[in-house]
Amino acid sequence: MEDYKFLFKIVLVGNAGVGKTCLVRRFTQGLFPPGQGATIGVDFMIKTVEVEGEKIKLQIWDTAGQERFRSITQSYYRSAHALILVYDISCQPTFDCLPDWLREIQEYANSKVLKILVGNKTDRDDREIPTQIGEEFAKQHDMYFLETSAKEAENVERLFYEIAAELIDQARSKDGTNVNKTTADAIGLGNFGTKATQNSCCSGFSSNTSQTNCENGNSRSNT
Repeated sequence: MEDYKFLFKIVLVGNAGVGKTCLVRRFTQGLFPPGQGATIGVDFMIKTVEVEGEKIKLQIWDTAGQERFRSITQSYYRSAHALILVYDISCQPTFDCLPDWLREIQEYANSKVLKILVGNKTDRDDREIPTQIGEEFAKQHDMYFLETSAKEAENVERLFYEIAAELIDQARSKDGTNVNKTTADAIGLGNFGTKATQNSCCSGFSSNTSQTNCENGNSRSNT
């Protein structure tokens, strides 16, 4: 039996085509699958990592972005320790859909779940959402923020290792155990993102047309 200190469940959500599966496969398998098809329902992979001298098992759930799978994927929110909300920096409608995804998270997930906003596909040269806009949205909704590229492996390992470090911090705090902050900061946790001190609601929800445009964006790579 594999020996590990903590087991954490991480769930990725977001529109179809934003690169959720590619992020998971880049981290767990070290590869970028060209021409990756849409996820059907829910898939998951497991990877054991070492953080702060402890073996941590990450159970990473990759959910489908299409509307027809929502009733299935929503059931995975409740037991999640961390939720990664992904959008495509080169596809404005995937960003416009974020308030709708947050509404689902608020309805179905634990109120104390760790939330991370990820802008994926930074390797593309047709960016539509500036970094600052993503940062501001994350701050408004008390989320961490990071931009990644599954294709170029940019910030992918950092994303999951820092999530693991933050979850260890939370777990030890519950147990009254002091966390080695020096080690946590060494892997970049201090720069992971700034949580907002205010909570403001986003007024706009994306239209069904916008969401469909992203789901049907076959010409875009799942970077």
